[in-house]
Amino acid sequence: MARMAKVVELPSIAKIDKSKGKISAQLTQALREAVQSGDLQPGDPLPSSRELALTLGVARGTIIEAYDQLLAEGVFDSQPRTGTYVSHALVKTSVIQHSSKENKPNSISLTKSARSYAKVLDEFKPLPHVPFAVSVPVGRTQPSDIWRKFGNKYRSRGAGVPSGYGEPQGVLSLRIAIADYVRRSRSVHCEPDQIVITPGIQQSLYICSQILFEAKDEVWIEDPAYRGTTAIFEHAVQNIRMVRVPVDEEGIQVETGIKLSKHARAAFVTPSHQYPLGMPMSLARRTALLAWAKQQKAWIIEDDYDSELRYNGQPFPSLQGMAPDQVIYLGTFSKVLFPSLRLGYAVLPKELV
Repeated sequence: MARMAKVVELPSIAKIDKSKGKISAQLTQALREAVQSGDLQPGDPLPSSRELALTLGVARGTIIEAYDQLLAEGVFDSQPRTGTYVSHALVKTSVIQHSSKENKPNSISLTKSARSYAKVLDEFKPLPHVPFAVSVPVGRTQPSDIWRKFGNKYRSRGAGVPSGYGEPQGVLSLRIAIADYVRRSRSVHCEPDQIVITPGIQQSLYICSQILFEAKDEVWIEDPAYRGTTAIFEHAVQNIRMVRVPVDEEGIQVETGIKLSKHARAAFVTPSHQYPLGMPMSLARRTALLAWAKQQKAWIIEDDYDSELRYNGQPFPSLQGMAPDQVIYLGTFSKVLFPSLRLGYAVLPKELV
């Protein structure tokens, strides 16, 4: 309880200024900084929303909004009748600092590919917790309360998940639900046993790259393309040659791709919403791409990362729906739900299952 009394004395809390913007956002950031700096440690209890509101002289709803945000981020935990506290899942700052001083790099050197890939990973820092951050739900639109209720309802039905190893492709009930979802929403033709559950599209792509490619194989990549995609082919897969094929207002230029590398092993495309330019691939280009793949016995890897999000109208059906035996379909729930869910999937042709 002593820690609870000191919350308002934390340096980050003292910086809150009622004249400078939304109080709940300032409080959220202040509490987050207190955890990051070690002023608040895992397991520390927080004052009740009523107590902190009275102490700071703000509305109780302001405190609740800040707490809810940090609960959704996993910084705080909350249990009935025990209150809100800093998540035990966070490693204590003092432990991190001590370890960094004691543990020195050993003499074992990384491979050139690993060092190169590590530099790429440095480019992908966590997004700042600011309004309208890319691909992050805004404030109270995050479904933390709904998600918690669903979880509690599911756990109340029985003893929970068996403690043994699960199915390698993922939980069958989830794969059945995804098969139904992609059939209705994206015209994807598949059975549950063709689906592999992954943490996201990047992991799906990495798995596919290990299965599909051998040394010196060539793969078409849209130009421009997502940096995370090119990094996988550059560093995580040995001796693969990327062939950068330009895009225009209709999508990837298939004829140019054929001139550059007619016998490529595969093509990686974002037909629903080209990244980063945003246009969909035209029907003519889709048809030409699939015709090339069929003739060359090549694979199409379809990244359908945010096809559900549109201002108006309906998206083109998936490429997979046009040629299920040629297309590997990659999907994710990071955009329609929230990124920290880490739930993606790959729909494989039956030949690869």
